[in-house]
Amino acid sequence: MVFSISMIPPAIVSHIYNDGVHAIFYLCLAITATTGFVFWLPAYNVKEELRTRDGFVVTVMFWLVLSIFGAIPFALTEELNLSIVDAVFESMSGLTTTGATVITGIDDLPKSILFYRQQLQWLGGMGIIVLAVAILPMLGIGGMQLYRAETPGPVKDSKLTPRITETAKALWYIYATLTVVCTLCYWLAGMSFFDAITHSFSTVAIGGFSTHDESIGYFNSQLIEMICVVFMLISAVNFGLHFFAWRRKSLSHYWQDPEVKFFLSTLTIIIVLATTLLLVSTSYEPAKAISDTVFMVVSIATTTGFATTDFSSWPTVLPFMLLLTAFAGGCAGSTAGGMKIIRVLLIFKQGHREIKRLVHPNAVFSVKLSNKPISEKVLQAVWGFFSVYVGVFIIMLLAIMATGLDQITAWSAVAATLNNLGPGLGEVSANYGSINDTAKWILCFSMLLGRLEVFTLLILFTPIFWRR
Repeated sequence: MVFSISMIPPAIVSHIYNDGVHAIFYLCLAITATTGFVFWLPAYNVKEELRTRDGFVVTVMFWLVLSIFGAIPFALTEELNLSIVDAVFESMSGLTTTGATVITGIDDLPKSILFYRQQLQWLGGMGIIVLAVAILPMLGIGGMQLYRAETPGPVKDSKLTPRITETAKALWYIYATLTVVCTLCYWLAGMSFFDAITHSFSTVAIGGFSTHDESIGYFNSQLIEMICVVFMLISAVNFGLHFFAWRRKSLSHYWQDPEVKFFLSTLTIIIVLATTLLLVSTSYEPAKAISDTVFMVVSIATTTGFATTDFSSWPTVLPFMLLLTAFAGGCAGSTAGGMKIIRVLLIFKQGHREIKRLVHPNAVFSVKLSNKPISEKVLQAVWGFFSVYVGVFIIMLLAIMATGLDQITAWSAVAATLNNLGPGLGEVSANYGSINDTAKWILCFSMLLGRLEVFTLLILFTPIFWRR
């Protein structure tokens, strides 16, 4: 019922631009609110406490049910001419902030539909933050649970504020403030007010949807590109750190955080390497090569998916190298996808420890972050997550290839959806409209898996979860 309210802003936009789609949004509002009311009515006076297992079901159903109802405006809009699978794919991609699209001719779409696509990503991004920082730790899973329990510094408490509702409220304020500031920056840099609002939605959510087929490249402005880079980086950092920056009026804890330092160092190395390869392999002008590389590396590594150029046409190993950076993604507790930087950092540190053990078999080495040892239980959990993530990727890859897609398209499509990135290579470099319906359903499942950090969804398929 609450989600039905989200149909009102695009309906207002439809009235403002007189694009004739407002009736569809009012119809969708009625359908969604009525359905919600029918399910709510029999249980409105039930006051039982939610159990941990209820938390898993609610979390999964949040994205699944809202993606289905979010698809209704896409399915009913004649200008889009989308099938059911295409409408669900677009909605799922929006709410999971993946940014993969099946729509072409975006510039010519009604303004209200464009606004609605961007709004889906913004709502999904906020859901991700509350999930990662407030909900998953309560369930005992997720990157933030590991992060707060085992990492020194400002984000080590079980909750940011005493009550989970207060935590969620504080995160809303931060998220909304970043959106407003991003909108103003885009507007002052030369975007129209409509484009500034809609692109701030997908930037802060690290979504990647745009109101133009050429994405950020449409504006042909280095100032807009750099503003986008800054806000992509801010949104890819742990929102718990933003909370403490706001609470303590200090920025020092950012530089003390090992995850942020590793994240920025890795990005810098990849940017230097990619720029060098681009200059050596092509006739790019140095200034253009640097600006395009910085933007595309940050966009792909943070799993945003904005573009200023077609990176899939870049030479040698560059397209695959960029897609591999999306597997690491952003920091825990951010709107970014991927495995999360903190896990990758711990995997590197444990690998380094195993090398030292080969040289000194009897020595005792511990994995540390900021000179604080990490327990073996946490390291095992990280390796467990990594192995399941890779296993799921392989299964999804084989399933997609079984539908008839070539290896490059299948590999990049699974990588882009599982890591909530969006653009891929081969047939899916521009959009996903040309692939078969079976592949689209599989990729919808892949988006949901990636957004819920795999375990949250997979646990519902285990018999032990349903035993009393």
